[in-house]
Amino acid sequence: MLLTRPEAASRRCAAEIAARFGEDLPVLIAPLMEIVALPAEIPPAREVIFTSQNAVAPFVARSPAAGRRAYCVGGKTAAAARRAGFETLEGQGDARGLLPLIRAQHRGGGLVHARGEEVAVPLADLLNSAEIETKEVVVYRQQACALEPAIRAQLARAGLVVAPLFSPRSADRLVQELGDWRGRIWVAAISATVAERAGPLRPERLEVAERPDLRGVLEALTRLIGPAKAG
Repeated sequence: MLLTRPEAASRRCAAEIAARFGEDLPVLIAPLMEIVALPAEIPPAREVIFTSQNAVAPFVARSPAAGRRAYCVGGKTAAAARRAGFETLEGQGDARGLLPLIRAQHRGGGLVHARGEEVAVPLADLLNSAEIETKEVVVYRQQACALEPAIRAQLARAGLVVAPLFSPRSADRLVQELGDWRGRIWVAAISATVAERAGPLRPERLEVAERPDLRGVLEALTRLIGPAKAG
């Protein structure tokens, strides 16, 4: 099992995988990105949007959570925001799915979308088009990390690599790092877009999560490796 998310996220994922599939499943943590906080200037707003838990800590480091409400893309992000001191409203795991929630619950005034440098859904544009004033602030970047030679050697020795992929960026990075690798690989993709971006890896088997969150990816992994482990 190859986990390529940033270190902390990969370790949380590894714990979930061990709980579901057992401790004997070999897991290799090899982050292809790390989270780097950026010195952003935070606009004043009573309500904040988080489409990634990675945005919470760098936001709070520059602007307090007290007295603010946060619209959060899913459970993990909402939990991080609550720990930071926000009142939270939780979406279903997809940025576009936050739109009806915000429309229904918005109390008036401007919103701030705290995000990374890259974003899959232009949420601020969509909200502004709906006449809900929303500003964006980029509070972190995902900085690329290369696969170490020792990791490459382990992958080369593996008979099969199973790769859960949680974002288009993750898929792109894995393609970049394994572009000349022709071993067997199975992919569990968080969305159809991620599955498409993983195409150059030529996965032998591919499962797409039915819901765009960790639980959905774990269920996709179960469809991939459940029968194999049972055998």
